[in-house]
Amino acid sequence: MNDVLNMIWASLPMPALIVDQDDCLQEINSAAELFLNTSRKTLFKTKIFDQLAIDAPLDAVLKTARKDGAPIFINNVDVSSGLSAPIECNIQVSSIQDHHGWLLILFETRQIADRLEKYNKIKRSARSAIGMAEMLAHEIKNPLAGIKGAAQLLAMGLSPEDQELTTLIVDESKRIVSLLDQVEQFGNLRPPKLKPTNIHDLINRAQKSASISYAAHMKFNCIFDPSLPLCMVDGGQIIQVLQNLIKNASEAAHVYGGTIKIKTYYDGSLRIRRKDRSEHSLPLQVQISDDGPGLPSDLSENIFEPFVSGKENGTGLGLALVSKIISEHDGAISVNSVPGKTVFQISLPIETT
Repeated sequence: MNDVLNMIWASLPMPALIVDQDDCLQEINSAAELFLNTSRKTLFKTKIFDQLAIDAPLDAVLKTARKDGAPIFINNVDVSSGLSAPIECNIQVSSIQDHHGWLLILFETRQIADRLEKYNKIKRSARSAIGMAEMLAHEIKNPLAGIKGAAQLLAMGLSPEDQELTTLIVDESKRIVSLLDQVEQFGNLRPPKLKPTNIHDLINRAQKSASISYAAHMKFNCIFDPSLPLCMVDGGQIIQVLQNLIKNASEAAHVYGGTIKIKTYYDGSLRIRRKDRSEHSLPLQVQISDDGPGLPSDLSENIFEPFVSGKENGTGLGLALVSKIISEHDGAISVNSVPGKTVFQISLPIETT
């Protein structure tokens, strides 16, 4: 390949391989080296079947592509190099002109698509939460005040023994009102006032606050990318998000391990589409992870929906509010959880000049 083609080949963002008529690897781009966790020198002229484990009849696919000369697409198959866990991919196989029997194989990993699907689901949940909050506040809070007042009036003419029941009614009414106050935050949360902000300043403030209160028993491991650009956020609201996630991590992990890891890095691969169909990038990444037991498998897909909680006495409102705040910032949030590691990932827009 000439210099221009070499430059294009090296710049391809997806793993790409070229095999000859004997299924031996002749070209491997940089993305494929990372994907396979092996150098080009090691892979060169080795059989592709010795390097990849694919949950599909790849040998038959290659034969068909050579015979018909038309591109072949295989969707949603697990691919592994044997050195790492399988990754779900879409695969495209195409013949190469002027090289009889040679094939180009492209791998599109599903990780970004899955994150976008989760993001859209979380955003829909946040919108539902707003309408639900307004309905609950109007339909429940007002009559509840009447129940509480009636119980207090009844208590005036009762014996001390009977007053225990009216006290219970009053206390439970107060507890429900407190719960509804939290729900109302969905409808009352003001639009974010965006301005260029150093995300590490916000993380440090949230961590320091947590370290002297609910996360005093935890160990923090912070890995920051100092070269990150400024992000466009409402600092107060993002601190609220960070404190909520750190609090959840401290409650989940302290019995089992006790370490909270906070990591920042840049990743320009995630782009989302706004309502006006314009696209924008979310390159600034913040990960907050813990070494707790992980989320229950039946909750992990719905953890950002209101009233879904893995805690015994949890309200299920904290993460729903977090998802609403991130959604209002045109950002994205997702979670991946296995026993021993739960990772919440926030993706935010950066300042543009």
